[in-house]
Amino acid sequence: MAERSFTPDEANNALSEVRSVAERLVAVRTRMRELERDQGQLVTAIGGNGGGYAASDLNAAQSELASLADAALACVERLEELGVVVKDLDLGLLDFPSERDGEEVLLCWHVGEDSVAFWHGLEEGYAGRKPIDWSE
Repeated sequence: MAERSFTPDEANNALSEVRSVAERLVAVRTRMRELERDQGQLVTAIGGNGGGYAASDLNAAQSELASLADAALACVERLEELGVVVKDLDLGLLDFPSERDGEEVLLCWHVGEDSVAFWHGLEEGYAGRKPIDWSE
């Protein structure tokens, strides 16, 4: 069993803190993907005729990317401290360990959803999500 187990109510109450961290993680990952794409274009342009770019442009992109990687790691670490399992950094897909009828399950939530309203078995994953159908 996970270090922490959530009831559906506890998972929803945790969203008051979890949501902002997960939204930050998604925003950071979005910017990282943009920078990675831009960095590839810079390397190509600088390797060709320069395209008006200098190595300093590439260094700035690499520096920002490193800073964003640190920020993403901090978000993941904070979510894990809260007892949440991070499943997808880009979607902000999170699982809250739980128990249903004596069986370990995962309550599932991702950025953009209003509440923790779904669960799945340990081996089912996102595709196996079902509405939470039990009370505390």
